[in-house]
Amino acid sequence: MHIHNKKEFFTESNMNKRIVILGAGESGVGAALLAKQKGFDVFVSDGGPIKQQYIEELIQYQIEFEQLGHTEEKILNAAEVIKSPGIPEKAEMVKKIRAAKISVISEIEFAFRYKGDSKVIAITGSNGKTTTTAMTFHIFKTAEKDCAMVGNIGYSFARQVALDPKPIYVAEISSFQLDDIKSFRPDVAVLTNITEDHLDRYEYKVENYIKSKFRIIENQLEGDVFIYNLDDKTTMDNISKYPIKSTQAPITMSKELPQGAYLTNAKMYLKWKSEEIQMSVEDFAVKGKHNRYNSMAASMAAVAIGIRKGIIRESMQTLESLQHRMETVATIKGIEFINDSKATNVNSTWFALESMTKPVILIMGGVDKGNDYEGLKELVAEKVKAIVCLGVDNAKINEAFSDIVPLIVNTESAFDAVKTAYHFANKGEAVLLSPACASFDLFQNYEDRGNQFREAVRNL
Repeated sequence: MHIHNKKEFFTESNMNKRIVILGAGESGVGAALLAKQKGFDVFVSDGGPIKQQYIEELIQYQIEFEQLGHTEEKILNAAEVIKSPGIPEKAEMVKKIRAAKISVISEIEFAFRYKGDSKVIAITGSNGKTTTTAMTFHIFKTAEKDCAMVGNIGYSFARQVALDPKPIYVAEISSFQLDDIKSFRPDVAVLTNITEDHLDRYEYKVENYIKSKFRIIENQLEGDVFIYNLDDKTTMDNISKYPIKSTQAPITMSKELPQGAYLTNAKMYLKWKSEEIQMSVEDFAVKGKHNRYNSMAASMAAVAIGIRKGIIRESMQTLESLQHRMETVATIKGIEFINDSKATNVNSTWFALESMTKPVILIMGGVDKGNDYEGLKELVAEKVKAIVCLGVDNAKINEAFSDIVPLIVNTESAFDAVKTAYHFANKGEAVLLSPACASFDLFQNYEDRGNQFREAVRNL
């Protein structure tokens, strides 16, 4: 990410307007950088500890901050408060801000104000939103568009707008981020599905959560596009409650549509204005029913932005390079051993984990190319019961996952890694080699690493 020098970073116009940011995670610090750049008087307050990397950034950009508590008088004099999505309404400080009638917005709302003419494709939903976001981004990349993937995946929207603005943003958006929007209006909104999730934040009322998801379209106008799943019961039971001004492009596997995407007889059809695209599902690099919905949503979003059909077809076939090359080497005592040595970056390992349905003992590590493991944390917490490091220097992996995986062990050969993983695994679980790193600390290349893994499994 290109960082402007500090001098050109500041603009003068908002010098006396005070913006307070609650929470100093990725979205809070991103918002702080953008607010500072736009010349606001910025103060960041976090009730807990702030990560070292963020402290260094706040100091670098001369942004005042506090951690491990909130100073009321420094917060309640704000013209506007940007609240991090992780902070619930019932937090004491939030109640006081509301009582003081101070405007509260989310980081995506703030970033949206400064996006200029850029297009925004916003993707929300209970499941599949990260995959759909990554797929959409892959299509734009294949089309050689200058774009960024932001939001819950990658950098925060505000950070990207401040430090490296792009003509197209593909944003993964959670319901918490939608809770505090005012003018946020995506050119294309995607709602993948709605399942009962996060109800603790919505007074345990599913209708509050549903309402929050539908806010993604509340500011859309006729020229904007709304993509949703006709086969998702919760979406369809509630869609009539919300006025939709935008052009609808639904997706379905149950019938033909005049406009939208549908799947019938193993073919995907995309219909949009005068465009019609047909593709055989057999050509999709990504398998699985849920991924067909994700593929339809991503393809539809790309068509709506004007990406040509040849590019979409090519993207769906080449997504493989992003998706797992997962090869089952053997199943021993009910434990499946999977070779995904080709996963030499975090993105590939993310796809490998996303596709796993069994508990995983993950073998990872090697030469780290400045990896940011942040994006893997949620999946690792959900699916991985132990990590076996295979590399010369595993400090960064230990640091990234030690608080979410109870068991992390260092090994220095494929043989040791496989033996250790086998020891941790139970029947019905999987040992997955998906390193997220290059291989040349211990191996000639990723093929050699995969071959040594296979050999070690056969010698168990």
